Amino acid sequence: MRLFDKAALAAMGLCVFFSANAFAEKITIKDVTGRDVEINAPVEHVILGEGRQIYFAAVLDRDEPFKRIVGWRDDLPKADPESYAAYLAKYPGIAKLPTFGGMKDGTFDVEQAVALKPDVIIMNVDAKTATEEAGYIEKLGKVGIPLVYVDFREKPMENTEPSMRIIGKLFGKEDKAEEFIKFRADSIAKVTDVLARKNPAKPLVFIERAGGYSDDCCMSFGNENFGKMVEFAGGTNMAKDIIPGTFGTVNPEQIIASNPDQIIITGGNWQGYVPGGNWVGVGYGADETEALRKLENLTKRPAFTGVKAVRDGNVHAIWHQFYNNPYQFVAIQEIAKWLHPDLFKDLDPEATFKELHERFLPLPYKSGYFVSLRADG
Repeated sequence: MRLFDKAALAAMGLCVFFSANAFAEKITIKDVTGRDVEINAPVEHVILGEGRQIYFAAVLDRDEPFKRIVGWRDDLPKADPESYAAYLAKYPGIAKLPTFGGMKDGTFDVEQAVALKPDVIIMNVDAKTATEEAGYIEKLGKVGIPLVYVDFREKPMENTEPSMRIIGKLFGKEDKAEEFIKFRADSIAKVTDVLARKNPAKPLVFIERAGGYSDDCCMSFGNENFGKMVEFAGGTNMAKDIIPGTFGTVNPEQIIASNPDQIIITGGNWQGYVPGGNWVGVGYGADETEALRKLENLTKRPAFTGVKAVRDGNVHAIWHQFYNNPYQFVAIQEIAKWLHPDLFKDLDPEATFKELHERFLPLPYKSGYFVSLRADG
């Protein structure tokens, strides 16, 4: 198709009006649930079903990560306050973005969403049941608003790549999505290729989900999410045969009886959820000294009594939000270094995460995502 400039069109006596999305075309996208969804793409007005979806939006729209966002869920300031503060400082306009509650807790306002006239709503797959039960897909469909499911939480090792490709198509950023996918795959291969060659013994690892968030012990992961990351990093997930799904709990007696070689606790600054809690506040620019103090404190709970990992100092903390974004390859590298320090002494997860920020993200890198009680950790 030949394109004319406005002056040429005017000379021909034509009056042409361009809408903001004049060059969009109707495409069909298969989301991670297998639904075929018709969408006019590239989209220019997007509602994020979760604020933490900015983790992937920023990868594809590095220069203007909020340019398409017309509304988002209100979780980021509490779930990841340091990242939110950094984005707010650079893009103060986000303070005025309309916010939503969650689908699963029934506080999503569908009328508000319709009023914002989005081209698409991007929803995490874990909200699918609640979304369908509330009839939101039908309600939105009647006014021409498509909903697409992606997944970085339920089966992230399986669904991260297709989810990034879906978002790449939606944003018209397929090349950038593929560039990121290759960087992710290459970063994981730096671990899995070595493990395939060396075939080391696999230490038994207990992953505690959000340790210290509550007084209960202990939440963990089945054979997915951080549980699968442990397997990719050359360990055996203690809870994989105890927890049938992605998330669940184990009791203190199971931990003591299993006697894990390594313990990894996910953490974050959850002051907004649990003020003064015992959680380990790792994350963007975190105070690592304070995080270590709180990590040490968690080892004194009855569930860890006499456990080998505690005796040997093989207790570590890692940013919880790796469980819900496409950056989980950084977590795999860090876990591999903890589990196999001799094999991966030259691997630098901090450098990998810094490169991710330099190549794909609008924020400068700040350390604080990992701490370890082991002297060389």
